[in-house]
Amino acid sequence: MKIHKYSMSALMSLRSKMNEGILSLLPEVFIRGITLLALINLWKAAMQSASDLEIGISQMLSYTYASAILSDMLVVKTQASGWLSEGVLLRLYTRPLALLSQLVAETIGGWAASLALFSLPMALAAPLFGISLKPASPFFFVSLILCVSLGFAVDALFSCLSIKLGHMNWLVGRIRQAIAALLSGSVVPIKMLPFGMGEYMRFQPFASLGGATLSIFVGSSDTAQTIMLQIAWNLIIWPIALLALKKSQEGIVSYGG
Repeated sequence: MKIHKYSMSALMSLRSKMNEGILSLLPEVFIRGITLLALINLWKAAMQSASDLEIGISQMLSYTYASAILSDMLVVKTQASGWLSEGVLLRLYTRPLALLSQLVAETIGGWAASLALFSLPMALAAPLFGISLKPASPFFFVSLILCVSLGFAVDALFSCLSIKLGHMNWLVGRIRQAIAALLSGSVVPIKMLPFGMGEYMRFQPFASLGGATLSIFVGSSDTAQTIMLQIAWNLIIWPIALLALKKSQEGIVSYGG
C-alpha cells in the first residue's frame, strides 16, 4: 500500500515538471544537447594533442557522454535544498509518510521527464557521433545503484547543513556545486587530476558518486575495489545522514512557526 503512495508522490513530481507542457522543457533539453556536443568536440581536440594520459580518447568521450545523460543520478539533488524558501520539508511533514522516502520518490519522479526527453534520445543518437555506450562491465548497474544511494545520503547531509545555516543556504549550494564539479569525478575523471592527486582522491566519499560509476562504465578502474569503496561509504554516510536529519527536525519546525 505504501509503495503505491510513494509511486503517487513520484507521479505528482513528474506532473509538476510537465505543468506547462513538454514544449516548455525543450529549451533546456536543447541547451544540454548543445553543451554535450561542445564538450565532446573539446575533449577530442584536447586529447589528440596530449600524451601519456591515464584514459584513452574513446573512453573519455564515452565517459563524458554517459555523464551528461545520467547527470541527475550521478550527483543526486533533491528538493530539500529549497526547504526554507519553498517550504519543501514542511510540506512533506504534513503527509503521513516518511520524510526521506518522500524526497526519494519525488526526486526519482522528477528524473523521468529529463530521461525521456534528453537522455533516451541522446543515447539513441550516440552511434551517430561515434560513441559507444556499452558498459565495460555489467557491474556498472550495481555501481549506479550504490552511487544513487550514496547521492541521497550526501544530499541529506547538505540539506541539514543548509538548515543549520538558515538563510545562508545559498552558500551551501555554491559549496556543493564546487564539490560536485571537482571531487565527484562527474566532470573530469579522478584519474586525470594533476600532480598524482587522483591516486589519493579516489578514496574520499565524493569520488564514490558519479566518478566511480563512470570509471566502471568505461573500464578505467578496478571494478571490485571501486564497488567495495562505494559500499563502505554508503555504510558510513547513511547512519550519519539519518542522525543529522533527526537532529535537524527541531530547526525545521521552528522555522515553520
